[in-house]
Amino acid sequence: MAFTYEPYWRESVEGNTTRYSGTDYNQLVVVAQALNFTFRVLPSRRWNEVTDQMQVRKLFMATVMHGIIPQDIKRWDFTFTYDQGDIKFAMATPVITPSWLSFYYPLSGQVWISVLACTLTVCFTLVKITSRKTWEMRHGVLSTGSVVLESVGTLFGQGLYGRLSTSQSNHILVGTWLFFGVVVGTAYRASLIASLTLPRMPPRPETVEELVKVVDRMTVRYSGGTYTKFYLNSESSAFRELGSMMVEGDDMDGLNAALKMKSAHVGASLNLQLIISRNFAKLDGTSPLYIGKEKLVRLSLAWPVPHDAPYTPQIDKSLRIITQGPLLLLLVGITLGSVAFVVERLLVSEPHPSPTSGPTRLTLD
Repeated sequence: MAFTYEPYWRESVEGNTTRYSGTDYNQLVVVAQALNFTFRVLPSRRWNEVTDQMQVRKLFMATVMHGIIPQDIKRWDFTFTYDQGDIKFAMATPVITPSWLSFYYPLSGQVWISVLACTLTVCFTLVKITSRKTWEMRHGVLSTGSVVLESVGTLFGQGLYGRLSTSQSNHILVGTWLFFGVVVGTAYRASLIASLTLPRMPPRPETVEELVKVVDRMTVRYSGGTYTKFYLNSESSAFRELGSMMVEGDDMDGLNAALKMKSAHVGASLNLQLIISRNFAKLDGTSPLYIGKEKLVRLSLAWPVPHDAPYTPQIDKSLRIITQGPLLLLLVGITLGSVAFVVERLLVSEPHPSPTSGPTRLTLD
């Protein structure tokens, strides 16, 4: 029994004929040829349909990869482990939302604190100066509010509107403050342009601890509650919280839900990559979905078979030979390379260096 789960098993209908492909299908064909048997695929739509019929022995074997977890071993057996697979999560890629904080991002918090401290210091100093009537305008003495507005205004590039000071030291203070405003304003504008050109993307969850803090629901493929129990029985509190939020469903439904609500979908890494690239990727290569960097679990992959099936040892032997094939090719290559090296060293002799005459000594009489 099998169903479409890429890249392990593919089904395509051409007229009245159903054609199969994928890594697990190719592996099944090789095993069938080695053990001299034919097979008939029983169609199914969900994982729990496969496993339910496995328990009542309506099928001999499920030939789509299945992660070996303790909860399943009690219900059925597994063949020889032929691969390893990573379980990861996929969720919506965070997007930039308009916010007034966009004006704050061009400069760091330390810079903003320093600018505020300098502004308060200059305003306080100028207020003290005006209280002594050393800063005068054309029609009287500047008020405290006017001094503050003038100081803050110059920081934003505004002029002094004809207000002058009668003290030379005040000219130096105002000139220094104007220079400070030019430097800060130029740096801010340059950083603002850079942040608009290359915006700072909001942080996105990459680990299970970060994931459980931002989502309200986790979807997983239909498995009859097997994966939910697996996470709930974990020693990790983050995994238990993850299991408490799990809802079973279809892969496409789970990924579509991740785009509409605070949800994420859990599945095999290769399968998630294929689904996202084929159904959600844009022409420029970007996608509204991403796959987290941290793997939730790394599982051994095998085919489920009924308990005490008499043909399991023969299936295991064939799968073991298939998985050892790359290792055997490596050993053959190393052996042939070593033989070629030894033969070359024996047949090719190094040329002996030709004798050279020593230096000639001339004697003058």
